[in-house]
Parts: sequence; C-alpha cells; structure tokens
Amino acid sequence: MNREGHLKSEQNTHSKLHNKRGWKVLAITLGACVILSACGNGNSITSDQAEQQSAEQASNNETSENSNQEQNSSSEVSTMVTPDNFIDTLMNGSKDAIYNQFSPELKGTLTLEQFKTTADPFLEGVESWEQVVDIEMNQLSELAWKDQTGTKGILAYFSEENQIEGLSIQPLEAHDTDAKFTKTEFQFPIKGEWFVFWGGNDVLSNYHYAHETQRYALDIVRTKDQSSYQGDAKENQNYYAFGEPLYAAADGTVVEIKNDIPDNVPGVMNPEEPAGNYVVIDHGNSEYSITGHIKEGSVSVKKGDKLKQGDLIGELGNSGNSSEAHLHFQVSDGPDLFTSQSINIRWADQSQQLTRGNTIQGLPE
Repeated sequence: MNREGHLKSEQNTHSKLHNKRGWKVLAITLGACVILSACGNGNSITSDQAEQQSAEQASNNETSENSNQEQNSSSEVSTMVTPDNFIDTLMNGSKDAIYNQFSPELKGTLTLEQFKTTADPFLEGVESWEQVVDIEMNQLSELAWKDQTGTKGILAYFSEENQIEGLSIQPLEAHDTDAKFTKTEFQFPIKGEWFVFWGGNDVLSNYHYAHETQRYALDIVRTKDQSSYQGDAKENQNYYAFGEPLYAAADGTVVEIKNDIPDNVPGVMNPEEPAGNYVVIDHGNSEYSITGHIKEGSVSVKKGDKLKQGDLIGELGNSGNSSEAHLHFQVSDGPDLFTSQSINIRWADQSQQLTRGNTIQGLPE
C-alpha cells in the first residue's frame, strides 16, 4: 500500500474472477492508492494498475494535458465538481469540468472524447438517480447511484481535494440465484465490530457479484475513525484487522487448507497464490465455506478435523492476491473456489445487513 493507504476500487477489465490469476479481491490502482474492488466490463471507466501502463500513461497524460490547455483557453470551466453536485453536473452540466478533475492516472486511461462518447449514450433515458452508497474511508469518499429503473449504475471516488480518483459507469443486472440461500445458518466468523467493504447483490455494492464463482462473497475490514489502519501503511501490524482470530462459521469438516503463503507487504500482491492461506469447510448439503487471505502459519486446523461453530481456525492476514488485511468469506456449492458457484449466505442473525457500507457486530468479544 502507498503511504496514504487510500481504499479505492479497481475495475480491471482484463481480469476474470473465475480463474486463479484473476482473483483480485484487493488491488493497487491509480498509482498512488489502494482499493478493494471489482472486475469491470465494457462500460467501465476506470484506472488499471499503474505499473502495467506507466509508459502508456505518460503519453496519454501529455496528450490530455495539451487537450485540456486548448479547451481551457477557448472556454473557461469554472465549475468545481464535488460529491454533492457530481450527478447534476454529469446530467446537466459540463463533462469537461468533470474530466478536468480526473486524477492524472485516470486521464491516462482515456481521453476527454472517449469519456463523452461513453457517458452520453449511457445517460440516455435516465430520468433520476438514487444514491445507494456514501462512504468515507482512508481519506477517500466513495459514492454510488442507481437510475430509476435499477439497471444502470455509477460509482465515483473523490479525494479530500475533490480530485476524481476513480469512475465506473455500468449496466446492472440481477440473477435468479439471489433468491437461493444456504440451508446452513452461519454465524459471522470474527469477533467485534467490522465494516462491510464489499457485500450485496449488485456490482455497485459488491464487485464479486459479476462472477458466479464469487457472486455472494464478502470482503470485510476493521476500521476506527474511518480508517483501516494507523501509522505506517506498509506494516501489516498497523491494520486493525491483521491477526484477528477467525472462527468456524458453522459445524463442519475441514476439507482443504493452505498455511505457508507469506503475508504481503501492504500494496504488494501475490497473484500466483490468489487465495493465499485458506480454510475450506464442508458443512453438508453441498455447502462449503471458504475463508481466504489467512495469516501465514496461523491456520490451526487440518484436513479431516470435525469442527463446531465457533472453533478457532486461524488468524486474519494479508496473504495471496490481497493488498491489505481483510476477511474474504464466501460459501460455494463445491470446495474449489474457482470452479464452484457461490451461494447467498443465510445468516443466523437476520437483524444485520451484510451489505457495503454497513458496520456489523460479529461474535461477542
């Protein structure tokens, strides 16, 4: 992670979550920031990993800077785009003003003309927007909106200086599997108060949703004062989630474990071992819980162990394709993360909503 430790969303149009190398639960994006995020689609406007495109960005940035200078010399753009007026500006105001506030990395991914030609057709027929996400985390504001039909979505990220660090516009679709829940009732597998970074039944609230192998997966972080860490952002021990005990979410039998993958320096991911250290538990009824990114050497169970709900299984870590300590938890219809289908989880406590932006109470401490 960079020194600022921002949490932001990567929409990597080249990755596929249904294969091993594409399991990007957390990713570095926009050069200076880190984000829990999603795979995009053809209508996403986002920044890819900066190190993969630095040469291309340098060329694009020079082009966009020249273009901006020409535009500003011919017509003054005085509108300051903020989270409060972003949607109105997008619908009725100047797209030049929005583009002018893109971060250099975001400008490096597309030109002003590409932004306009993507946004204009997408906005046709939209009468109103409902805000569905409003989050501040690690000095970054994230906002998301759905149109009146619930079939179009916009996701935007703003720095404290109102620079637009990320933007995605995309169609939304529901799946029949939303109504199918596990037969097993699960308890939240960690103690105390936690923040749902990704969770829900659409790609605005849960980037996993685009892919059936992880559609109902959760990414959970621990926060204090709207931050997931304190001190040096490159030290795992400074993240509130790191090292927290993990527990079996329901009775079952351990069928797979991994325990020897080193924890990453925050911001430096390991795509060769995307799940990192993990525990897979068979709960019967073709339902398998998968807990990923566990701390190296902390897995306290072995294959064949019979577990009761609440038994210790390890400690939360930052192993695998992860940029900071967090819990990845899902239930699938098979033990293989990359070939099985994710199942919507039936929680024993129905009073809490494990959807993006909500703070939830785990097991008693």
